[in-house]
Amino acid sequence: MSVAILGAGAFGTALACALGDVTLWCRDPAQAEALQSKRENAAKLPGVPLPEGVSITSDLGQVSAETVLLAIPMQQTRPFLKTHGAALRDRQLVACSKGVDLELMIGPVGVIQSVLPDAQAALLTGPSFADDIARGLPTALTLACADRALGMALQEQLSTSHLRLYRNDDVIGAELGGALKNVIAIAAGVTIGAGLGESARAALMARGYAEMQRLALSLGAQPDTLAGLSGLGDLILTCGSEKSRNFRYGAALGRGEAFDSATTVEGAATARAVAKLAKSQGLDMPVTRMVAALVEGLITMPEALAALLARPLTDE
Repeated sequence: MSVAILGAGAFGTALACALGDVTLWCRDPAQAEALQSKRENAAKLPGVPLPEGVSITSDLGQVSAETVLLAIPMQQTRPFLKTHGAALRDRQLVACSKGVDLELMIGPVGVIQSVLPDAQAALLTGPSFADDIARGLPTALTLACADRALGMALQEQLSTSHLRLYRNDDVIGAELGGALKNVIAIAAGVTIGAGLGESARAALMARGYAEMQRLALSLGAQPDTLAGLSGLGDLILTCGSEKSRNFRYGAALGRGEAFDSATTVEGAATARAVAKLAKSQGLDMPVTRMVAALVEGLITMPEALAALLARPLTDE
């Protein structure tokens, strides 16, 4: 079966580099022309050449692959599918974004199914940086799919010698793990940016992981999923590296600095969505609530710290 990747950002381009013989679709014709002529995504992955087998187009009508990877930011996924859904019917759609839709309060696979109810949908998620994948460094990801046969087929199709996929049928758990860890990564960045130290970051990661489990289990996720690649694995990666956009964004918040508005930070929107979702579920998620308030400018960093430290003492 043939493969196409929709979205030529860092992650979409990285997957094209890893998989090789694919079609890479760009929304912007000028970007497609630049990628074709330079054979490199200089803005996102400088120094990493595109394999010869990668064909590039900005015409969705030329994308005929049976398997389509949606490397599109979470908040843009639903509008994209509403506009182009007719061209994607009868395809195997694999979401590659992480987050919660601000309006529908569901993850990327849920969004696919809400717009295209008959679509065969799966999720590719887990601890990964685009640069690592593009350069062929060993990476393990979760492929979440409720249909076992489809999941096995996609696992075989999308795995390479350096990109190892682990199959999981707990789509909700994988969606939430990938979404919620971005919120905690922002909080981890805040602690470092504000100069609160490594001990504070470790404590925040542990308490943040407890929040991730609390919400995920309340929505039907399996506990083991959150302890795997798409939950704990991704949390460790994004909370400890400057390569993480969410971590860098949090660090800027902690320092009181502006952040590049052109950089997609999925965790910022996810924090707002999850804070509302937690409230509707009657769940206490103080770290998430703090991040949402910081993102929306409702509190200052000192106020957020004071609120967390003033919480009642309790059992772990």
